Amino acid sequence: MTNGRERVAADAEARGIPVEFRERMRASSLEEAAAILGIDPGDIVKSLVVRRHDGSYLFALVPGDRQISWPKLRAVVGVNKLRLPEADLALEATGFERGTITPLGSTTPWPVYVDASIAGRRISMGAGEHGYSLFVQADDLVRGLEATLADISEPVSV
Repeated sequence: MTNGRERVAADAEARGIPVEFRERMRASSLEEAAAILGIDPGDIVKSLVVRRHDGSYLFALVPGDRQISWPKLRAVVGVNKLRLPEADLALEATGFERGTITPLGSTTPWPVYVDASIAGRRISMGAGEHGYSLFVQADDLVRGLEATLADISEPVSV
């Protein structure tokens, strides 16, 4: 079996999405990862695995300085119930551990919902393997994944 980064690279290539992998030391927080990469926390996009009531999943991609707005996401998806699954279920659904999750190379190609605020930006996200970050143009990612671009986030509440 290939490692996660190889799966991500192969899937990105097959979809025509140019990506760049950057090796980095492990970070203990999003802010630390941003500092290591020399970017703003909002340029790191969290790939969140979300479980539907029927047991299927979707990906919600949200900037690091924002969080999922559950009412907005439920409205876009057209369902009443969504939740974040336990780490073992996220791994089972995607083949990636938390902190490495990306829709690219997922063992199951779940639908992808991308927060509209990242449109037009170069972003960093999980690369399928600890110790690496993936850089990609958000517009290329949305196009290549046939993702739904919508307002699905809100500022992080303190």
